[in-house]
Amino acid sequence: MKYAKKDAKAYARAHMKGIWAAALTPFTESGAIDEDGFRQNIRHWLGDLGIDGLFIAGKQGEFFSMSLEERKRNFELAVEASAGRGQTIMSCSDQNMDVVIDLAKHAQKVGADYIVVHAPILHFFKAQDETLYEYYRTIAEKVDIGIALWSHPDSGYLMSPQLCNRLADIENVVAIKYSVPRPMYAELTRLAGDRILVSTASEEEWLDNILELGWQLYLCSSPPYLIQTANDRRMREYTDLAFRGEAEKARAIRDSLNPVREALRGTRPSEKPHAHQKYWQDLLGQVGGRVRAPMLELTEAEKAATRAAFDACGLGKAPLAKAG
Repeated sequence: MKYAKKDAKAYARAHMKGIWAAALTPFTESGAIDEDGFRQNIRHWLGDLGIDGLFIAGKQGEFFSMSLEERKRNFELAVEASAGRGQTIMSCSDQNMDVVIDLAKHAQKVGADYIVVHAPILHFFKAQDETLYEYYRTIAEKVDIGIALWSHPDSGYLMSPQLCNRLADIENVVAIKYSVPRPMYAELTRLAGDRILVSTASEEEWLDNILELGWQLYLCSSPPYLIQTANDRRMREYTDLAFRGEAEKARAIRDSLNPVREALRGTRPSEKPHAHQKYWQDLLGQVGGRVRAPMLELTEAEKAATRAAFDACGLGKAPLAKAG
């Protein structure tokens, strides 16, 4: 590891910055992980697109369809491909705490920068806070690596800002991906922003969160590599402008991406997010690949609609915005 456990918060504050993307995992026609394609994507994302870090083997990465060994292999591939280019955060989420800890120890061993752990599904609906506190405290006790919390409606509940504020006192809890309404994450920023990095997955809210909440971290979803190309890095451009305090220029570039956002949103079948994003990757020249069961593939009609929207949205056709 690049830091001691006691220094995890300070290290994250100094290094966990900018745009982080949640990696989709490309699978071959036979269903195997496309290792070469995954490496190729990572090099493109970190090098050509200027993405700062990658969230590996999360929900976007279809971790739920992978064996434990495949998840560990994903960690290894990502560390190898990102070396010298960017940072990594490994999703160790699982319903079984022993699996979470096993994955966390492997991430630490192979050189990941951080891990992220989703709040577990709990099969009761009252007095959850103490259970959740013990859950994260126990995991943190077993490893030295910096931990990001993750609260999302998929768990069946949302962790309150007050609970997250308690968890922020744990020595190696360094960040949170807080997929909640804006008033909740704004409150947590006020309560615990001095101890953990607060972020959310909404790219459309990212600029306002830099300017209004002082955020330094977008953690994270797939837009950083779906709405940018090597010659059209508008998310990178508006982010850097915002960090420099050039709000008006940043907003103009952010808003110029609305046709791209609408093309993505308007053609994505609600039950096929992974297949749709992978097909969009193919259109961008990245390695999309197949999805694994039980995820559904796009029909030919859905592909045609997506391709038409992609061709019309202007992605890659706009000149690279000048930050100066």
